[in-house]
Amino acid sequence: MLALSRWKIVLVLVSALFGLVFTLPNLVPAGALPAWAPQQRLHLGLDLQGGSFLLLEVDTTALRKERLTNLTEDVRTKLQAEQMDFGGLGVSGDTIDVRISDPTRVDAALKLLNNSLGERLLTGGRDVTVETKPDQHIRVSFVSQAANAASADAVTRSIEIIRKRIDALGTKEPMITQQGANRIVVQAPGESDPEKLKSVIGKTAKLTFEMVDGDVSAEDVAAGRIPPDDLLLPSDDGFAPTYVVKKRSVVTGEMLTSASGSHDENNAAAVAFSFNAVGTQRFGQVTAQNIGKPFAIVLDGRVISAPRINSAITGGSGIITGRFTEESAHDLALLLKTGALPAPLNVVQQNTVGAELGADAVKAGTISIVIGSALIFAFIILSYGLFGVFAAIALVVNMLMIVGAMSLTQATLTLPGIAGIVLTLAVAVDANVLIYERMRDEVRAGRPAMSAADAGFSRALTTIIDANVTTLVAAVIMFQFGSGPVKGFALTLFIGVITSVFTAVLITQVLIGWWFRAFRAKALPII
Repeated sequence: MLALSRWKIVLVLVSALFGLVFTLPNLVPAGALPAWAPQQRLHLGLDLQGGSFLLLEVDTTALRKERLTNLTEDVRTKLQAEQMDFGGLGVSGDTIDVRISDPTRVDAALKLLNNSLGERLLTGGRDVTVETKPDQHIRVSFVSQAANAASADAVTRSIEIIRKRIDALGTKEPMITQQGANRIVVQAPGESDPEKLKSVIGKTAKLTFEMVDGDVSAEDVAAGRIPPDDLLLPSDDGFAPTYVVKKRSVVTGEMLTSASGSHDENNAAAVAFSFNAVGTQRFGQVTAQNIGKPFAIVLDGRVISAPRINSAITGGSGIITGRFTEESAHDLALLLKTGALPAPLNVVQQNTVGAELGADAVKAGTISIVIGSALIFAFIILSYGLFGVFAAIALVVNMLMIVGAMSLTQATLTLPGIAGIVLTLAVAVDANVLIYERMRDEVRAGRPAMSAADAGFSRALTTIIDANVTTLVAAVIMFQFGSGPVKGFALTLFIGVITSVFTAVLITQVLIGWWFRAFRAKALPII
């Protein structure tokens, strides 16, 4: 194994050069390197750079309630379209009940609802079940598979929307991960205002355009006489405290193609928007049929504007006016562009790490690496002399390769990640200790120096690989199932184990092989 093969020498030189080239951007000021040189730098995590931490919970209960409400309206619409008389339509627990007035039409209603409600599942069938009950009742409910899939999908979609919103704020390298079944961890390095972060990512931003029901008087509202297909919504437009609007939305925020901060004819802050083809057609038809009537622009269950339709709006664009400031108009446009959250988010925990505290953590981490490295170098050199120096050189290359690999992949370095680096150096030394102690055993058994050195590498290699494979498995498990600091530790540990095996075995092997060739040694310097 000590033969100085050309491929070994080339591989060692390339790995050392790789580590040096990709580590260098982290050691010099930004822009100091020529344009042709790599510019990637390590991204510092929340605990090293400072920033905000949020633990959010997706409100799956609200999602289920909304889906049941929409399904109830679908039942109402389908039955009304076929002119079937019914009563008692409402939600009971997780099911919807309705009574068909004409007993001769129960079977027809069952067939209608069974064929038209819900969506088809990949496994076959539909995501809702429709069944008859005594006394001309029909019960509609979501199947458990569909309910669970909807909750899981809501979490996945929420993560993507949160990522888009944070990216739009200019925050670099946010860490957004799922925790458990319905929780999301958000770490935003450099974002020192968690309230600003919550206002942007925590707002559902569900936008709908709904017709105002002008037939409901103020007396009806005061008496609570709201038609079953209407909703009473609070208002933020400053003209009326509440509005009665139709439950069925004319156009939804999913039909928007763009949104941006703008100004109205009075130069007041507003939000300009554009619809896609479906939204343009639908909005044009509804406005053409309701000229002279008001419609409501509803955001998260509150009316932000209720303009009157003066003419058909067929161009597919318009502006939303209201009590906006320049900043609030910009934030609303950002939310609309990134899409509505499928369910509300509840803040479970929030923390803020100041920039000064992050700088202290960087300083402490640097000191820990320096002290740890110095102690390791002292131990290995005092214990094994010249071969200890070779191991120390391999450790330096190992460090360069770890930082270079993390810089190349734009990985995020965290405080636990620094602990992982220190642990990696110890693991690398452990491999050298196994090799050198095996060499001593072989010399004591009567082998010549070079043969003992060669046997030390070959016979210790199996033990080294076994020990490091188990560490790799542990790192993969921690990265897969952990979150936040655990992931940072697992990432550096995974990279470090691979580089440490490479440097401890191959680099020291090449250096020791060169030493034997250059000095024709008859004895090992570690005895």
